[in-house]
Amino acid sequence: MSFKTLTLAAVLAVGTIVSPAVAETLRFSNVTSVSGKDAGVEFKRIVEEKTGGSLEVKHFPDNQLGNDRVITESTIFGDIDIGVSSTSPLATLFPDLYAFDAPFLFLSSEDAYAKLDGETGQAILKTLEKKGLKGLAFWENGFRNFTNSKKAVAVPADLSGMKIRTMENDVHLAAWRALGANPTPMAFSELFTALQQGTVDGQENPLGIIDGNRFQEVQSNVSLTQHVYTPYIVFMNLDKFNSLSDVEKDAIVTAAKETTAFQRKRSQELETEILARIKDQGVTVTELTAEQKALWQKTVVDAKIYDLVKSKMDHPEYMDAFLKK
Repeated sequence: MSFKTLTLAAVLAVGTIVSPAVAETLRFSNVTSVSGKDAGVEFKRIVEEKTGGSLEVKHFPDNQLGNDRVITESTIFGDIDIGVSSTSPLATLFPDLYAFDAPFLFLSSEDAYAKLDGETGQAILKTLEKKGLKGLAFWENGFRNFTNSKKAVAVPADLSGMKIRTMENDVHLAAWRALGANPTPMAFSELFTALQQGTVDGQENPLGIIDGNRFQEVQSNVSLTQHVYTPYIVFMNLDKFNSLSDVEKDAIVTAAKETTAFQRKRSQELETEILARIKDQGVTVTELTAEQKALWQKTVVDAKIYDLVKSKMDHPEYMDAFLKK
C-alpha cells in the first residue's frame, strides 16, 4: 500500500474519531402568547443543555406551522415532534377535554394548578396516548373574563338583557343564557367593530386577548369573572418520545415540568401588567368576591350545565373529581 493511501486512510480514521455526533432535531410548534413563547425558548434551552446537544429543538412560535387543529394532527402524524394547543379545538378528538368548557370548574389559578398537576389532570394527559400523543404538561392560557359597555357587573342579575358575543359552543351558549344574558355567536374578526357600533354590549376572553385587541377602547367595564379556565396542552408524538434514550426522555419531561412553572408565573406577571394598564386607561375593573363567584357557579349548577359537559366526555368522573373541594 502506498504512503499516499496510508495517509488518506489515517486522515479518514482520525476524522471519524473526532467528528461530533449529529444532533437530532425536534420541531416544536408553539402558540402566540408572550408567556408561551418565552416558555418555548426556555424549553429549548433546558432540553439541549440536559442532553449535551444530542437533541436540538427548533422552535416555531406564533402558530407558524398551522392552527391548533393542524398542529395537533401534524404531531399525531409525526410531521411535528412537539406541539402546544388550546384544549378547546381538540375536544372532538379527545372528549375528556370538554371538561375545560365548563364554567367555574376552577375558582382560582391555584385551584387550577393543583388539579391539573394532580391525579385527574395527569389522567387526562394520559388519554392523549390513544391517538399517538404523549401529554407533557398543562400551560396557562388564562381565565376568560367579561367586558361590557353598559355597567359594572358583579352578579348574574347584572347581565339581564345584555347581548354578549360568545364562541359557537353549545356549553357556553347554555351557560350565558342561564346567567341571564343574550349570547350571540359571532366571528372573532367582526368583534371589535360590533362592540364599537353597539351591535353587542359585551364579550368574554382572557385578559391577554382583551388587551391585545384593544377591546378596552370600546368597553368601559371589565369584570374579573374568571368563568372559564382554558389551558394550553403541551404534547409530543408518542413514537418519537419512545424512540429517545432514557437521558433524552428525562430531559423532555424535566423541561416540560420546569417550563410549566416558568410559563404560569410569566402569565400571571403579564396579567398584572395588563390590569394596571387598562385601569390607567379609565376602564372600571370589578373583582368578584368569593361569595359572588360562588353565586355564579350555583347558577350554572342549577341549570345543569355540568351535566351537559359530562354527557360529552368519555370519563365524566373526571369532572366530578375536578369539582371536589
